[in-house]
Amino acid sequence: MWDSPSVQWLTGDRLHLQHGPIDVVTRAWGASSAVKDAYEAAIARFQTILPELAGELTELRKAMSDRPQVETAVAKRMLAACRPHAGTFVTPMAAVAGAVADELLDIMTEAAPLDRAFVNDGGDIAIFLTESETMEVALAADFSRGAIPTLNGSITLKHGDGIGGIATSGAQGRSFSLGIADSVTVLARDAASADAAATLIANAVDLDHPAIQRRPARDLDPDSDLGDRLVTVGVGDLSLQEIGLALEAGRVRADQFRKRGLIRDAALSLKGETITLGPFTRLRELRP
Repeated sequence: MWDSPSVQWLTGDRLHLQHGPIDVVTRAWGASSAVKDAYEAAIARFQTILPELAGELTELRKAMSDRPQVETAVAKRMLAACRPHAGTFVTPMAAVAGAVADELLDIMTEAAPLDRAFVNDGGDIAIFLTESETMEVALAADFSRGAIPTLNGSITLKHGDGIGGIATSGAQGRSFSLGIADSVTVLARDAASADAAATLIANAVDLDHPAIQRRPARDLDPDSDLGDRLVTVGVGDLSLQEIGLALEAGRVRADQFRKRGLIRDAALSLKGETITLGPFTRLRELRP
């Protein structure tokens, strides 16, 4: 069904792993021998991830309310991340990219003593920092100037922040969204948790408006786990008040997740407007 996994070395001592829809870039810092061992472990584990997920795809496309049953490691991470949200429609697929990133990062840090590392699976990122290390993460969430987002902020993560995952979802992303957010970026304890939460917060950024175009997910992808649910395919002009109402609906859901301890922070963006919850208020603006 798919070609063999691809392994490629990129500039900056980064490792690129690609297999079917999974596209990962990772970077590790530490002693050269430790970095080598970590990369070798990631390459070996990556060979089996897609076949494992494909073998459990029927269960992974079920709503959490239907209690899907899985056996493999990444699939179990997906269920664990989505289980706190079982009262809302969500399938384990909401956490797939983050779960893959978490799995590879854990494999790397178990294989060797690293100083810091990240695994970026299509924008959903697992992060490892030792006590003295930091990592700056840029927020590219402004789609007001076109289809390619521009950088509109950054945040520096520290070991003590308790943040091990960053994920972004929204109507402008690679996956379908029930809402209209251009993007929702979430900080959480791991990437799978951030991934699931970002999906559901992005769904909540919504409005009943004639400028919003929707189509059944099944019409766009017959295999979509969203079935006949309407997904956003276009958002026309909205007033500042309407943008604010949609963002506030998402903020309410994000704040509920934070109070439950499911996320640390979120940044929600729509039509050039961005609102944040907590530590994201430390965002350093990168442009006027």
